[in-house]
Amino acid sequence: MTLQLLIVDDEPLARRLTREYLAKHSDINIIGECANGEDAVEAILKLEPDLILLDIHMPRLSGLEVLEITGRSNGVIFTTAYDQYALKAFDLHAVDYLLKPFSQERFDEAIARAKTLQGVQHTNIPVLIAETRLERIVVRDRGQVQIIPLADIDYIEAQDDYINICWQGKSVLKTQSLSSLEAQLNSQEFVRIHRSFIVRLSAIKGLERISKDAQVAVLHNGTKLPVSRTGYERIKLHFVN
Repeated sequence: MTLQLLIVDDEPLARRLTREYLAKHSDINIIGECANGEDAVEAILKLEPDLILLDIHMPRLSGLEVLEITGRSNGVIFTTAYDQYALKAFDLHAVDYLLKPFSQERFDEAIARAKTLQGVQHTNIPVLIAETRLERIVVRDRGQVQIIPLADIDYIEAQDDYINICWQGKSVLKTQSLSSLEAQLNSQEFVRIHRSFIVRLSAIKGLERISKDAQVAVLHNGTKLPVSRTGYERIKLHFVN
């Protein structure tokens, strides 16, 4: 069986070296190269490669963001320069990676292991993504990748199997649960005020009592969001004198 492989790396020298290492693997066919994360998203969705050599640190989108957007969870070998936090996470979740600069021998070992795991579904990568602290949210909407800085977000609302991310007068849906997103956010910056709403603390102007037992959070943009009793306990230290 010939494996269809995609190379994703923003460094031309790294891509060239990978091609040289692959020359001895006659059962692997290189179907494409990508120099950035956005091109990688399109190539993965279009070409559906059996195996991806994926650089972690790239312009615009990281390797993990590429996998999150495409939903890819198997047939991936990460490549990365030294990053103690990334390497620790890879080791913790038994995700294979190549630490640059890597030798032909180490490369061959990773390829051999990937071949034995072809077609096997793993939860390692989805768990790794879910446990990664977010610095921004990426969404693919109508063929375009949206990159939303956390500092721009006003609030996030749960809508069935989606979350609706609202920022600067705009909104976009993403397939994800509110609870899984909450676990990735800094609790000092975002708080869940209701079973259906997470809000950025600095987007809140104040709290407004609408009845004896009910309050709403009033945002600087005028939006009013319901606050549950549990949510009130979470934010009262920030907004109640």
